[in-house]
Parts: sequence; structure tokens; C-alpha cells
Amino acid sequence: MASAHWRILIGAVSIAVVAAFAPPTHADDPGGVSAPGWAADSQQLTYPGMTVDHDVPVTMSDGIVLKANVYRPADDQGRAIETPFPTIVTMTPYTKLMSDLSAESKGAMAGQMGITPELVRSGYVEVVADVRGTGFSEGVWDVLGPREQADTLEVIDWAARQPFSDGRIGMTGASYLGITAVQAAAHRPPALKAILPIIPGSDLFRDIVGTGGAIGIGFMPMWLSIVNGTKWLPDLQALLQGRFDAKWLSDRLSDPATLLPQLFDALTVSDLSSLPPATVDLAGYSQWYRERQSDPTQITVPTFVIGGWHDIFAYSEPRIYNAIPLPPGRKQLVMGNGYHVTATADFGTPAGPPAVPALQRAWFDKWLKGIDNGIDGYGPVTLFQQGGGWTTADTFPRGGVNYERRYLTADSSGTAPHALADGSLSSAPPNAAAQLTVAPGVRGLCSRQASEGTAGLALILGSGCEWDSRFAEAEALTFTTPAAESPTALSGQMNLHLNTILDATDGFWDVSVNDVAPDGTSTVISSGQLTAALRAVDPQRSSRSANGDYIEAYHPLDVTARDPQTPGVPTTLDIGLLATDAVVQPGHRLRIDIYAASIPRALPIGVTARDSGYRPQHIRLDPADPSFVNLPIQGRPGL
Repeated sequence: MASAHWRILIGAVSIAVVAAFAPPTHADDPGGVSAPGWAADSQQLTYPGMTVDHDVPVTMSDGIVLKANVYRPADDQGRAIETPFPTIVTMTPYTKLMSDLSAESKGAMAGQMGITPELVRSGYVEVVADVRGTGFSEGVWDVLGPREQADTLEVIDWAARQPFSDGRIGMTGASYLGITAVQAAAHRPPALKAILPIIPGSDLFRDIVGTGGAIGIGFMPMWLSIVNGTKWLPDLQALLQGRFDAKWLSDRLSDPATLLPQLFDALTVSDLSSLPPATVDLAGYSQWYRERQSDPTQITVPTFVIGGWHDIFAYSEPRIYNAIPLPPGRKQLVMGNGYHVTATADFGTPAGPPAVPALQRAWFDKWLKGIDNGIDGYGPVTLFQQGGGWTTADTFPRGGVNYERRYLTADSSGTAPHALADGSLSSAPPNAAAQLTVAPGVRGLCSRQASEGTAGLALILGSGCEWDSRFAEAEALTFTTPAAESPTALSGQMNLHLNTILDATDGFWDVSVNDVAPDGTSTVISSGQLTAALRAVDPQRSSRSANGDYIEAYHPLDVTARDPQTPGVPTTLDIGLLATDAVVQPGHRLRIDIYAASIPRALPIGVTARDSGYRPQHIRLDPADPSFVNLPIQGRPGL
């Protein structure tokens, strides 16, 4: 009983924290896509109850014991139904306590932390296991690495062979839990038949660790501290019953703070040559990250990806969907407008898609039970079109997209007197050369980029920072188009080709693309970052539009091959911007904001700080070598 109370207390605090940062649902939001039949089905429960077997030992091939909770349908007396059922497997580093509490959640996190009671009571078994080195599982935390991926495959095989399972396995869950599902599906275990990953990533360095080559300080230290802290929570029930796992304790003592010392060194040491290779690996894209990068081209099971334009994994989510070699219907993509902790906040409302539990039920009923419920006809691409509302499409990017340049000029737009510089975004290059200067600042703490980089937790500073960039733009060079005469849709990736001059050998650039309303409100719809010394482009992994400009300039971000910039010499950079889907309404404008800092999303410290010195940076607006953004415009532009 003491253990149960402890589980509830810890989990209640965690759920309360998440709920505190969820944005309110606006009744006047544009109408969205709904599937009332699936929502109704998700409430049709075959079994009256659910029973839980806590901390079931699952022994891995190397002898390490993982602990799993097994949730089964139960009768009205609380007795487990002995019929074999399709089984949903979830691997979590957040301890199974969060799964226990999410079972009671009816809010934004319902169905995302590993257990959906409605799913169990409709005829599924759910298995939630602590990954090695976390929760009550033995071993050393491998953080999505090769050994952990092997564990996931072994847990899938174990679950498929248990009497409670009919051998058909699905996987679901949010964030880390979704990443493990994508990784597992790429390995093609025979028993795995379908996955529904929520806000997953596949390229962890570009997603959250090394945004543009600068290590993210808003998320990684906080996240590692949380997981390392919770992995020390003991199994009180086992302790009270005299069966404490001494191996669990010895494993924790051998690895008390996974990756935190190395991350601290990578962030603070100005000379990488003084660090061991394992630490240097964390500072740039390396073999360590390649071992953790999933390969969606190998996924052959039906996959439903839920992401968000401002999620910390927004770089990966559309890429995962597009890379899967399955026809539309067998793969689905939903991209919302939230942050990591609020990604599905408007699901289940009149304005949004069905709630996550309803989508899970429909998806797994189709692919694990063979029920023809029409879920394969949903979407297949369901997008929150920023500046508009929920829409569906056949592909992402949408069809009919043409790339066009818009040039940065020093001509005043007359719309940003509050900004460090008020320039224009024009269909023609500048007529005369000009040089504009921007310096690092701290106003980014109140910005949408701060909310993105902290997984949404920066919303504690207020929603004004989220929806209006005018406070932050006092430290930005801004470039704004004339007002749109007709709706102008943007769909896909964007690239900023920027002519720069530094006073040092390195610098850092943060860029956002904003929708500017007639009242002046400036709302970020996409963003991107780049460290100047990591500007090298891999042409084999880059893509260009028909006009020859980059859609994506793929930067290797190899910290051991930095290319210092020559002070005072103009140097062009190509800065990739996150894919988006948006519509600029009549009377609205499109704006590019350019900053020299992005705190706390990414902060140049360590080697980059040494070489940049946080000096002012310059952009050169040169008719002979103009700066421009390559925009994915659908149909006829109204800008």
C-alpha cells in the first residue's frame, strides 16, 4: 500500500506540472478534422476493469533484468481475462510511475505515457517496461543506444510469447517512448505489426542537442537531470518485503549521472583537444548520434506519426513520415501547432483531430485486429495550417509548390519601428549595398524559440512571448514584405542564404519566419539556427529547388572539422529553416527576423564562445551577392 501511495504522489506532481503548461483551447479556433465514430468506439469498452501486474522481471540476453508492468483486461471482480489479446509494448526512461498516473489522466497527456485504460478494456494488453538503467530496471542507461534497441526487440519477442498475448504487437507513446517505437520498427521484429509514435525524433543531434551546431541548453541539461534523478527512486514495495535488488543499487552507483558530466564538459571547455573522445562526441554530430539515429526507410509496418510545428522534434517528424516506404493510409502524419508538452492539447476538441486514445484505438483495431474502421482513409496528411486551421492533404509538402526568392533589402518597410533594423523583404535584389549589425542579447528568453527549446516550459513566462515577437525583435534585424493581397500558402522547408561579416572567427545566427498581422503582432511560424564555423555543406545530402537554390543545405556539423571564418571578409551561409505549413492571409505580411543569439534554445558556449567572443555580427546586403530566403509557395503568390 505504501508503494502505491508513493507512486500516486510522484506521478500526481508530474501530471500537474505538464497540465500547468498546456495552453487553453480557444472556442473560436477554425474548425478541424474529426472522426466522431472513432471517438465513440474508444468509449465502447468490452471489459469492466483492468488489472496490473507490477514489476514483472524480463531477463535480457546479457543477464540484465528489466522490470515491466503488465496491464490486462479484467472482469467485474478484478480478475484478469485469460484470453490472449493483441499487446502494446512501451519502453520508458521516466519510470513506470508516470504510466500509472497517465492511466488516470483525461487531459492532454492521455494515452501518451504508456498506458491507455480504454485501450486495455477494449481488448488489449499493455506492457510498459523501464529501459535498462532507469526506473526499477537493472543495468546502465544506454540512452537510445544499440544495447537499449536490442532490449526493445527482446521485450517485443518476450511479450509476443506470453500466454496473455496473441502474438501481435503494437507500440505507442510520446517523445522518448515514440522514438523507441520508430527505432524498433526500423529493425523489423517479426511480431511488431503497427506503431503510433507521438512527437518522436530520429536525428537527435539536429532535433534538440546541437541545434545549428550550438548545444541546446534549454532542454538537454534539464531532461538528463530529471531522468537521472528519477532512476534513483527505489522500489519501496520490494524494500518493505525484504527482496531489494542489490544489483539495481550497484548499477546506479556505477553510473550515478548518465552523460551529465560529459555534457557539462562539452558545454564549458574551450579546447576540445583536452577532452576524451566520448565527450567530444557529444559536442558535434558523431558516431554516437549515428548509432541512435533511426532509419525510417526500413519501416514496413503501418505507422501513424503525430508531431508539431514547434515541437523539439519538428525537424524529424515530417522526415520520418516521408521516408517510410508505404502507401498513404498505411502511413499517416498529423502535424499540430503545439510544443513538446502541449503537442496534442487541442486533439479531441471540435477544432482538432480526434483525441489520442481514439486514434490509438482506431489504428490498432485496424492493424492488429483487422477491423475495417476507415482509419486508413484518414488524412493521410493532417496539418494545422498556421494562420488558418486544421486541413488535410495528400502529401507534405502539399502539391503545387514552387520555390521563389524574396530578397533582404535595407529599404524600410515601415512596419517594425520597434526593431533593431526595419528592412524589407522584396521580389527584387537591393539597389545599393548596405551593412547591418546585430549583437547577442537575452530577449530571446521571451520568444517562441524559447518555448520550443524548452519543450514548452518557457510558457511560464506568459503567452505573450509565444504569440508576439515584438519584444524580442528589439534585438533583431527584421525584413518584411508588403501586405498580402490574397491568401498565400507556404508548405515545406525554407532556406535563408545570408551574406555575413564577422569581427571574429566564429559566430551564431538565429533566424525566424514570422506572420505579421495588421495590428503588428509578429508570430513565428518557422525558425533555424547555424554556427558560422560549422557552415560546411554536404552536397550529396542537400536538396535544391528548380531555381537552383537550396531547399535544405545539409550541414555535417562535425565539431572536429570546424572552419573558422575570416574576420572582416564577407562569407555566405545557408541556414535551414524548419518545415512548415502556413497561410499568409490578406493584409498580413511575411517577416524574416535575424538574431545573434537564441537563449535558451541554443547557446554558443565552449569553443564557439571562445572564438566568437559574443561580438556584434554583420550582414551585408550586396546587389552583387544578395541575401535571400527561398520560399515554398503553393499556387499563385499574393505577396
